[in-house]
Amino acid sequence: MFIRFTSKFKKAYKKMPRTVKMKIEEKEKIFLKNPFDTRLDTHKLHGKYKTYWAFTVLGQYRIMFAFSGREFVDFINIGTHDIYK
Repeated sequence: MFIRFTSKFKKAYKKMPRTVKMKIEEKEKIFLKNPFDTRLDTHKLHGKYKTYWAFTVLGQYRIMFAFSGREFVDFINIGTHDIYK
């Protein structure tokens, strides 16, 4: 599985505190091995984001993503629950 990053994700990532960036790298490795590992708390989103999934990075920080076929996952956005607005 390969991860692709949207421009929105890249922009939000740059603004993250250093501690969050370190945790993102750690969780990304777990995600690549198993996107549904219990340490990620992966969950399906609802409403207007029903085609997306999210997992917890650290506390209130989440990564919103979408499966794109069997090979790719698109990381859409990262941030607090404000990314759902």
